[in-house]
Amino acid sequence: MSLTRWLPGTMRTVSGPTDNVVIVGAGLAGLSAAMRLAGAGRKVTVIEKESIPGGRAGRISDSGYEFDNGPTVLTMPDLIADAFDCLGENMSDWLTLKPVDPLYRAFYHDDSVLNVYANVDQMAQEITEVIGADEAAGFRKYVDFVSKLYKYEMRNFIDRNIDSPLDLISSDLIKLISIGGFRKLAPKVNQYLKDDRTQRLYSFQAMYAGLSPYDALAIYAVIAYMDSVAGVFFPVGGMNAVPQSMAAAAAAHGVTFKYDTEVTTVRMNGKRAAGVETSTGEFIPADVVVLNPDLPVAYRELLDKTPLNVKRLTYSPSCYLLLAGSNKKYDHIAHHNIHFGKSWRGVFDELINTKQLMSDPSILVTNPTHGDPSLAPDGKQVYYILLPTPNMSSGIDWTEIGGKYYDETIATLEARGYTDFGKSIEVQHIITPLDWQNRGMEQGAPFASAHSFFQTGPFRPGNMYGENVVFTGSGTQPGVGVPMVLISGRLAAERIVGKDKNYVSRAMR
Repeated sequence: MSLTRWLPGTMRTVSGPTDNVVIVGAGLAGLSAAMRLAGAGRKVTVIEKESIPGGRAGRISDSGYEFDNGPTVLTMPDLIADAFDCLGENMSDWLTLKPVDPLYRAFYHDDSVLNVYANVDQMAQEITEVIGADEAAGFRKYVDFVSKLYKYEMRNFIDRNIDSPLDLISSDLIKLISIGGFRKLAPKVNQYLKDDRTQRLYSFQAMYAGLSPYDALAIYAVIAYMDSVAGVFFPVGGMNAVPQSMAAAAAAHGVTFKYDTEVTTVRMNGKRAAGVETSTGEFIPADVVVLNPDLPVAYRELLDKTPLNVKRLTYSPSCYLLLAGSNKKYDHIAHHNIHFGKSWRGVFDELINTKQLMSDPSILVTNPTHGDPSLAPDGKQVYYILLPTPNMSSGIDWTEIGGKYYDETIATLEARGYTDFGKSIEVQHIITPLDWQNRGMEQGAPFASAHSFFQTGPFRPGNMYGENVVFTGSGTQPGVGVPMVLISGRLAAERIVGKDKNYVSRAMR
């Protein structure tokens, strides 16, 4: 192996032939990689244990209700468009996205309400009317700060493969330091926003990274940029329409999909993968194997290894998800709704430090039929209720407390304006941290390993193993969230075909 592959600024790539690629898992990251590799002329086979594509962005169909059982907030759609462009396709021919307006509606314990808008002037006016002009002026300065964060971070720290901490050395690193990117997030937000309501609204996203705003670095405010400044969109047909459309376009360009097929091991010859074996005993040969399952699970179950840096990982909080098909509509809510409890810092202490259920929960309620009524029978509604919880390392026995927590969830919703919510439910599905774990997510953490400093960038588990095994998804670089996993698919493709190939990324360069 050439020494130049380990020199700073020189990206390591798969050695040997790369004509025939097998991708394990049809999640968003695996599909992103598949589309780019097909565009690069590789023969690609995607093996998925479920009957549909999507991975964590899956779908449950029940009695005319269509439930997305993964992420519901879609940002940075250009990253999806880029994957289609690598096939020479226009995303709009395969997928229809609608802007969500407002992005969120935030409800507070004092009964005040803030609508969140992507348009800076519109959001500043909203803050002026609800809180005051001084806070609106601080918001404008905060938007300037997170926009700079995005500019400095995206190209050099997120949207590239990193093999060494030395790869981070650049003028943008100096700029990030100079604007306070490596200070703690909460104090940095408080520098601009003085009201408790806006502070919460523009720092809660740190939990997606598995951290409290009081512990996270300010660089993670870039999530707030993606989430609340760049805009939120909703796919017609629900979130699962994204992987469905990506898979359809990939198949039209020669990618083979094997659904209802479980890979049980990657067959290795020394440091080189020869292919994969399935639960039926079939062997599928490959020049390169791309693994989309949760990285620590893929290491343990498919490679029979757990490297020390993987063994030492700590994980993000989990969540309790209630999917409800209802006969009741609530006119006071928007598409995405955040109901903040009175407690704030205490919520993160409970979830992350003491690892107990929130005593005063903050809740995300998404109403997908607000944007697409076809997801439910005529006149009916779909509700997606997410409550953050500790992950499975807490020792909480969900088989024992699940029923009680369901009752508490319904009571909390009804106390926060969802009158007779429990009585209105016609169909429901519940996903607990135990269920996430059974779906293949380490410690039942759908947000993967936490983005602490030493689990980020070059310190996060790398996306290569041996000579020709490549990882993709939220467990590797760059990390968690729909934009990040789409990027991880491109980074995986770059490991295989090289970073200078425009068919790996056209629109983003």
